[in-house]
Amino acid sequence: MARPRKFDETHALTAAMETFWRRGYEATSTRDLSDSTGLGQSSLYNAFGDKRELYLRALRRYYETYTAEQTALLDRPGPVKDRLRDLMVQAIDADLSDPDASGCFSINASVERADSDDDVREEVRRHFATVEQTLAGAIARGQRSGEISPERSAGTLARQILSTYYGLRVLARIQKDRNALLSIVESTVSAL
Repeated sequence: MARPRKFDETHALTAAMETFWRRGYEATSTRDLSDSTGLGQSSLYNAFGDKRELYLRALRRYYETYTAEQTALLDRPGPVKDRLRDLMVQAIDADLSDPDASGCFSINASVERADSDDDVREEVRRHFATVEQTLAGAIARGQRSGEISPERSAGTLARQILSTYYGLRVLARIQKDRNALLSIVESTVSAL
């Protein structure tokens, strides 16, 4: 007799996150979530509540993994401009290599759900604010070291980089010319 598989919440959340990320909230059915997590529909709802609650938890999982990776990259040692460049180039390369052209889950959630769901809006705002604060901290360190001009505030420059970064994430879904995208990165970094 086969033993029942032990429930792995992290695995199930990651699978749900990837399903929502690839398909979007509206296009994802309960069956899709059951298929991707390996949980029956009743087990899925017992573990996570309704579809909306699972979506919010999937956004939090994205924050814990991908947003954390972005901030870790920005916090590592080395020249600040290199880290800013690496942040944008890694996103371009990830987006261009994704056969589903899924883009950024936070951006997708912002476009699809943030205007109609306060909790989604707050979750996405948390993602963006965390990256912005980390960018501002890195830029301020670069200003103190003389690598980046102190002419404009670190906060203003962080918002500029954030806008470029998220703009590249959207643009990479339709612009497949890596060199064109890299030219935006170089222009942005050299203007600092």
